[in-house]
Amino acid sequence: MSARYVPRIVEGELDELLGIFGAVLIEGPKWCGKTTTAGTRAASKLLLTDPARNFENRLRAESDPALAISGKTPRLIDEWQEVPKLWDAARFECDNRGGEPGQFIFTGSATPRDEERPMHSGAGRFAKMRMDTMTLFELGESSGAVPLSGIVSGERYEGAFGSMDSATIAERVASAMARRYIDMVAEEDLTRVDGVRRDPDKVRAVISSLARNESTLATIKTLVADLGGEVARQTASSYISLLARLSFVRDIPAWSPAMRSPVHLRESRKHHLADPSLAAAALGATPEALLGDFKTLGLLFESLALHDLWVYARANGMGLYHYHDARDLEVDAVVAKPGGMWVPVEVKLSSAQLDEASDNLVAVEERMVAAGNEPPAAKVAVIGYGSQAHVTERGVQVVPLDVFAP
Repeated sequence: MSARYVPRIVEGELDELLGIFGAVLIEGPKWCGKTTTAGTRAASKLLLTDPARNFENRLRAESDPALAISGKTPRLIDEWQEVPKLWDAARFECDNRGGEPGQFIFTGSATPRDEERPMHSGAGRFAKMRMDTMTLFELGESSGAVPLSGIVSGERYEGAFGSMDSATIAERVASAMARRYIDMVAEEDLTRVDGVRRDPDKVRAVISSLARNESTLATIKTLVADLGGEVARQTASSYISLLARLSFVRDIPAWSPAMRSPVHLRESRKHHLADPSLAAAALGATPEALLGDFKTLGLLFESLALHDLWVYARANGMGLYHYHDARDLEVDAVVAKPGGMWVPVEVKLSSAQLDEASDNLVAVEERMVAAGNEPPAAKVAVIGYGSQAHVTERGVQVVPLDVFAP
């Protein structure tokens, strides 16, 4: 019996884009569900990594792209980067069909090699969207009692209890499958991006350095120093770039408030791997080890919370950013619409850290308002355990991660 399909948050975005554009490209890391979700909307499929009959689908696509993309619409072209010429074929066919929306769904976990990239960008025909690994809400591990949509609309939430403790958080961020994923990336996937064979041990070393600097503003210089001379700067930089092309690395950009805001913010991106379990696996962290190292557990919980918040923000038409100004005042994240509504967020493992979170949130609010910016729509502290949802006397909405939802 086939596994039950779990509805995904991005489905609404996918349906909207299919109603507007001729083709939609779903990008994201391996094993996040791109093909499965796309398949729920597709009327026909071309699976390029299907090994049946000696990879017949790929061979057919290479020899006759026009025939390969023919079929009932929407037609799913899975892992399109295996035969990049299909992009141009689909673009041509979108024009040939008079701009009719919903013709193709492309999925990909990597970008094609530079020498094989499509001739045309697909602008006006292709829409791109991101899909991530599953959030706690999608996994059924969050009650969804406190939606982000309600918070940004001014709702206040009281009384929703979280059920996680330090042990369940440690179990959630440590995954044996993540170790397999890292091995695959180090031994095979980077080579597939550009055809250059690399030392898998050096790739693993760079991934481990990124994991040690998860959720930080570490520069390439810092990462190279962390590697202790094991990998040269140019090599490390190229590996990180390739990991980004595999959707293995996804950094959080700096927030840009109102255009003429006098607040000077640091523009570095905050390093993140595609899933917190990847950072845990790269560090060799087991649930038992994490329970003996609450500092690392706290950093990985922050990564888990920001991963979910990123998906929830996008479902509400917003982006996820970080705030770190020239005076070293910072908060873990800002959910915002560019140049408009904003919500600062602090992430803490335990409710014992709520005072510290509140201090930062209030300080950022005061700093921005004093500089002439609009006050935030809300101030949010996301916690792992130790409290229920409530609004503090300082106006901070406290939300256990396992009651959060889009």
